Amino acid sequence: KLEMLQEKHQKTIIFHLNQNKNKMTSTITYLGDLRTECTHLRSGQVIITDAPIDNNGKGEAFSPTDLTATSLGTCMVTIMGIAAKNHDINIDGTKLEITKHMASDPRRISAIDVVVKLPSQEYSTKERKILEAAGRTCPVALSLHPDLIENIQFIWA
Repeated sequence: KLEMLQEKHQKTIIFHLNQNKNKMTSTITYLGDLRTECTHLRSGQVIITDAPIDNNGKGEAFSPTDLTATSLGTCMVTIMGIAAKNHDINIDGTKLEITKHMASDPRRISAIDVVVKLPSQEYSTKERKILEAAGRTCPVALSLHPDLIENIQFIWA
């Protein structure tokens, strides 16, 4: 019975690996000298990452932690964009400023400051609530460790 269970389990793992192969998001190649090349499989777009200066790198491209902090902002504004489209609100031209704060022992992101600057136009109280709720509940925000502090500020020009 144990052998049958192990064989069934092994087949299940292989099945899942084969299924996930078709759903792969990206590939990453280590180029050496603390640099990677990341390729988005669906679009072919490429991002280069580099270790930051304060961690033995050259700081010539986004670091992995820069991408994490930036992903929070891009996710927020994307989900806000979906909410805006669904409620006929124009947020074209919205800009975000991202500041990442690092901690040590262990090295990690301790906080991310996000300043969301919406374009100059009148937004109703209801529209503001819709957009702020959308931004604060984006998938990246909900995926980050609960100890990571997210300082989010909305500026309604």
